[in-house]
Amino acid sequence: MAYKYIDLFCGAGGLSLGFAQAGFENVFSVESNADFAKTYQKNFPGHKLIIDDIRNIDNDEISRLTGGREVDVIIGGPPCQGFSIAGNIGRTFMEDERNGLFKEFVRFVSWVKPQMFVMENVATMATHLKGRTIREVIKAFEDAGCGYKVKYEVLNSVDFGVAQERRRLVAVGIREDVSAEFIYPAKSSEVFTIRDVIEDLPKLESGQDSDIPNHRAMKHSAQMLEKMSYVKDGGDRMDIPEKLRPKSGDIRKYIRYNSKKPSVCVTGDMRKIFHYEQNRALTARELARIQSFPDDFIFEGRSIQIQQQIGNAVPPKLAYQIALQVEEALDHGKVSKGKLHRKQREVG
Repeated sequence: MAYKYIDLFCGAGGLSLGFAQAGFENVFSVESNADFAKTYQKNFPGHKLIIDDIRNIDNDEISRLTGGREVDVIIGGPPCQGFSIAGNIGRTFMEDERNGLFKEFVRFVSWVKPQMFVMENVATMATHLKGRTIREVIKAFEDAGCGYKVKYEVLNSVDFGVAQERRRLVAVGIREDVSAEFIYPAKSSEVFTIRDVIEDLPKLESGQDSDIPNHRAMKHSAQMLEKMSYVKDGGDRMDIPEKLRPKSGDIRKYIRYNSKKPSVCVTGDMRKIFHYEQNRALTARELARIQSFPDDFIFEGRSIQIQQQIGNAVPPKLAYQIALQVEEALDHGKVSKGKLHRKQREVG
């Protein structure tokens, strides 16, 4: 029987795709952004998707949604916005109201009491305030109902077959009455470059479309095309003649991907990072390939919305390997005798 999971803050579905590929069964998923939810619905038509602010889903509704089924794992990446000033004005991470969505993730874990949870977040969570923030995070889960044993690591997706430098914290909790051990996936010795994963796609010029879903080049101005024409493979704005060179702005803009290296981290706006040999920004399909999404995974929405969906996602190839390790832990996990085991709450 397949292990069952709930996906919170699911976005386009990077985590869900990895867990589905590993054979896990979706109970339900939650996403507040209706535009992003269209992509999830298209690619996971058999999943129950709740399109709502997670704060509107009370505990009784959670029980109705689970329908008496045992939930083995809760997964998700709750947005945490309180890193910049938390602690500087006397507030802890947990006291900062901007981290309310993280508290909602903890609430779901506390109420459902799955055997395990997997939480993905920004790498800086591990070092913020000299480790005080991650200690607060761990304590929140330890205090959640019957308690969780929590471990965390910062993983770089490039170490797991993804053609991208992308560092993220992955925290894993095991319910205290479950005798199991989670082991993080082993790193691969093979490193993929951006050329390895997008070179076979049809070449496009500015504004040109193709028959491949989401493989459409944005239309650049003549001025932008002239600027990028000077930037060599792996180069930056310093390749542009001084009279045309942008004088300010993000240092990650006006650069060209290095064809011999993995991609820089994909974010929600990659419009001024150029293809390593073609004069244009990358298409959504190229960005999705870098994130390890298969070509039959179709993104819905306007161009910038699609970039945001891709940039926010957990690379499915990494999610899949994490899911296999969760499955391994659950396969060998035993509920300790005499300790509190989860009881399904009656639906009110």
